[in-house]
Amino acid sequence: MKETDVIVIGGGVVGCATADALARRGASVVLLEKGDDVAVGASRANSGIVHAGYDCEPGTLKARFNRRGNEMMWRLVRELNVPHRKCGSLVAAPEGGEEGLRQLLDRAKKNGVRAEIISRERALDIEPNLADKVSSCLYAPDAGIVSPYKLTIKLAERAVLNGAEVVTEAEVTAIACVDGKYVLSTQKGDFKCRVVVNCAGAGAAGINAAAGAETFETEFRRGDYFVLDTTEGCNVSTVVFPLPTAAGKGILVAPTADGNVIYGPTSVPVAGADTAVASDALDEIRRAVPLTYARPAFNKCIRVYAGVRAIVGHDFTVEESRLRKNFFTVAGICSPGLTAAPAIAEYLVGLIGEKMPLAERSDAVTVLPHAPRLTELSDDEINAFVAHNPAWGRIVCRCEKVTEAEIVAAVHSPVPAVTVDAVKRRVRAGMGRCQGGFCAPRVMEIIARETGVPLSAVRKGGAGSEIAVIKVGEADYD
Repeated sequence: MKETDVIVIGGGVVGCATADALARRGASVVLLEKGDDVAVGASRANSGIVHAGYDCEPGTLKARFNRRGNEMMWRLVRELNVPHRKCGSLVAAPEGGEEGLRQLLDRAKKNGVRAEIISRERALDIEPNLADKVSSCLYAPDAGIVSPYKLTIKLAERAVLNGAEVVTEAEVTAIACVDGKYVLSTQKGDFKCRVVVNCAGAGAAGINAAAGAETFETEFRRGDYFVLDTTEGCNVSTVVFPLPTAAGKGILVAPTADGNVIYGPTSVPVAGADTAVASDALDEIRRAVPLTYARPAFNKCIRVYAGVRAIVGHDFTVEESRLRKNFFTVAGICSPGLTAAPAIAEYLVGLIGEKMPLAERSDAVTVLPHAPRLTELSDDEINAFVAHNPAWGRIVCRCEKVTEAEIVAAVHSPVPAVTVDAVKRRVRAGMGRCQGGFCAPRVMEIIARETGVPLSAVRKGGAGSEIAVIKVGEADYD
């Protein structure tokens, strides 16, 4: 049975940030994730917005961790080589919406967040394609965008490089207390530790119940999105929000860190973590986008998807259990959870540091090496790469110009990509216009070859998602 200082349950952005922060401070850490990879839940399917923090209710953990997380984020993404843009954000108000902007500005001041109300003319200098009915905006210059799944993956990779272990397909099925330590049972075996950090997202309530910690109710809301082709990326300069409502920040228009554009999300109550996109939700987005954005381009859509946020009350829950010593609950991390993740991890390190000695390691890996991409290389660099490794000359994904060499590197990365979707999240093979229609079979062949498994065992994602399920016989015909 493997024994460590800390077990982190859940490979979302908060879990990976926590494992990373602890590993850099000398703790032995195991991260258990029930999926086939990290970033397969809410951290995969969100807007990727680094929120400024004007919207959070002052005095809440959301407000505290949003502001601190925003401060930490821009250095973090540079260290991890995660795609990002500090492009600011606008809350677009129609005539008569000025009072709503003033309320947001008042919150911004109380939260210590930079923001100002600007005229339509100034807003058009920032985002030329605002809808005609927008009369004024709240401008927050410290907002921006990151790749949410790449941020999560890179945090996990840095944690591994600093000695942590990431175990996927290891759903926690039971938790026992033995001689003052926790024993967690999974299908990958039992794991023992001094401290447990429950970052299980949608499954956090079940983990708490298994440990005998506090119980709570979880509300689930599905957010549906349109993803537009990269050809539309040049038309959206910043993140454009409508005035928020009780249901959330509203349906936004935003560039992505990888060059696409997204419209969404909706906020649809659902019974559980069901991510099936609904046509009526897409219709809601079609109606909402023209209210803030003058150039809707739904004809450029290359994909629709949905994610589910888990809500526990009106604020984040980040605390040590009063019923179970050394058991920490991190739950209800909905928006602005991505932004808040590094600050939540920092806070948890402080709490856990009261249980065991933690100090920044002088030998800790901080800056991750940049993984080269064909699209970033000059002709001379490409020729040099190909001369050293011919796989750089074999393009597998034509839409995103991803080479065999990049896919091989993803398969052998610190947190290996052994499914088609895992490869996609790391190097974008399958994220382009054809959505894997051409490259998926070749990606499967590379995974099979590099991992030594038969092609029929290669999966799209989680258990039961094998793609090549039967070999078709060949026959000769005259």
